[in-house]
Amino acid sequence: MKQNIYDDPKFLAGYRTLPRVAEGLNAAPEFGAFRSMLPELKNLRVLDLGCGYGLLCDYMRQHGAASVVGVDLSTKMLEVARREHADSQISYINRAIEDAEFEAGSFDLVTSSLALHYVERYDQVCANVALWLVPGGTFAFSVEHPIVTADQTGWCIDERGQKRHWAVDNYRAEGRRDVDWFVDGVIKYHRTLETLLNTLVDCGFTIFRVLEPDAPAEFVRERPELAEEACRPLFLLVGARRPA
Repeated sequence: MKQNIYDDPKFLAGYRTLPRVAEGLNAAPEFGAFRSMLPELKNLRVLDLGCGYGLLCDYMRQHGAASVVGVDLSTKMLEVARREHADSQISYINRAIEDAEFEAGSFDLVTSSLALHYVERYDQVCANVALWLVPGGTFAFSVEHPIVTADQTGWCIDERGQKRHWAVDNYRAEGRRDVDWFVDGVIKYHRTLETLLNTLVDCGFTIFRVLEPDAPAEFVRERPELAEEACRPLFLLVGARRPA
C-alpha cells in the first residue's frame, strides 16, 4: 500500500509551516529554475503529478494553459486545492501517481514538483508519461537530490555545534528510505543520478536540461539559513522531451 503521509494531521501541520506552502511558489528557492524548463504554456494541456495544494496547477492556468489535471493521493491537500485554486479548466484527481490512467497523447506537458521521490516505481511513471505525452511534449520535474536521499547521515557537526559538511553514504544502495520529517517513518525512495536520467532515456525521452540550483541571493538575504545549502544541491531538476 502506498503511504499517504500528507493526510497525517501532525505531518500536515508541520508541512504547512514551510515557506513554499505558507507563502506560495515564489517562496520556493528552486521555482525560478523549474520555471525556466517549462515551454510556453499558452493553450497547452497539462498534467501535474503530485499536485498537492494545486499551486502549480493554478500557476499554469494563470499563464495560459488551456487545461490542467492535477493528481494527488492526499485527500486533505486536494480539499484545499479545490477550494483555493478552483478553475473550470483545472481538474483534481485523488489517486496515487503510479495508479493514474490517461489516454495516449492526452497532454502537451507533464510536470511534477518534489513528488517522485515518494514513488516506488519511478520507471513505471516515466513509461506512463512517455505514453501520455504527444510527440514533442515536455516532461519537467524536480526531486530531492540523490546526495540528500542517499542516506540520512546528514550534517557533520563540529566541536562548536556548527554544520560543517554534508555526509553522503550508501549512495549506490538504491531503494526505500524511512526518514523522520515532521513525523517518524516517512517513506521515500533513493535513486542514483544515473538511474534518474537513464530511465528517461530508456523510455525514449531526450533530456534537454539538468539543474542543481542554489538558492538565489535574494532568498539568502531574506532567509540566511539558506546559505548553508550552498555546500550541496538540495534539489535535482530535469527537463526531458518526447521526440517529435
